[in-house]
Amino acid sequence: MALLIYGLDTRIGTAQRWRDCVAELLPGLDLRIFPEVGNPAEIRYLAFMHPDFDAIPPLPNLKAMFSRSAGVEAFIHHPKMPRVPLGKIEPSGGDPMMTEYVIMHVLRLHREMPLYQVAQAKGEWLRRPIVRPDARRVGFLGLGLMAKAPALILKSLGFPVSAWVRNPRAEADIPIFHGPDQLEPFLRQTDIVVCLLPLTRETEGILCARNFALMPKGGMVINIGRGRHLVEADLIAALDSGQLSYAALDALHPEPLPADNPLWSHPKVTVMPHVARRPTERQLVAEIAANIRSIEAGGGLLQEIDKSTGY
Repeated sequence: MALLIYGLDTRIGTAQRWRDCVAELLPGLDLRIFPEVGNPAEIRYLAFMHPDFDAIPPLPNLKAMFSRSAGVEAFIHHPKMPRVPLGKIEPSGGDPMMTEYVIMHVLRLHREMPLYQVAQAKGEWLRRPIVRPDARRVGFLGLGLMAKAPALILKSLGFPVSAWVRNPRAEADIPIFHGPDQLEPFLRQTDIVVCLLPLTRETEGILCARNFALMPKGGMVINIGRGRHLVEADLIAALDSGQLSYAALDALHPEPLPADNPLWSHPKVTVMPHVARRPTERQLVAEIAANIRSIEAGGGLLQEIDKSTGY
């Protein structure tokens, strides 16, 4: 039985860490790193980042696949994608790196750090009224594994926190808005919107002029979802008009962002090069191992992706 990994970081030194972690956490499992496939019939599991299914040979005995990338829209409809269950390589309680990243950006914008940085560059001793957390409403677009933990921490800090999701669901700790009809009321009561949605036909371009206009004047936007959630020209117009006050962007389109893109130099925009989280090889192998043990014991994937919805 073998595990094939494709497109994951396997540089010199890193590849050995993969081998060491697999030997420790999945003893007896043969690890193969593409393009060293060996006998394709021996491969039972495939883990990848940005897979090229035209390059990966047919794997007749494959049981399951694991995706490292947050988004699967680039390959989910590939005609050569194996017809086996597809799961996420994600910790069940969310990733602490993502949690700290979301909290960092919310607190930066809440305490107007970009404005103070501009004042410092001018040598200006600027003192602004301090807004208390209970007067700054934070809303999450999407409340999956990566959003739930930071949402609860922000709530514990005193921020009113809510979320908008696709389908109705019960959450004891966080008020939930759902579906297209409830997006407007959600945005009207959100001062800082944090986007952690999957990219689908319904969510592409959701950060747009119409939706910015629904937010309270001076609202703020944090996009840690996908680059195509954002309509760039609409964001710049909303910032320039004062409808929005700040934006922090970790996911952009295209990536890398071209050097002449106006977002780089906009005084109300923080551009980050898609660095919200970087799991270690051990974290990834631990999640793969937990899934393989589940499957081999007769269970299923711990976080299976619904191919019909793309997440």
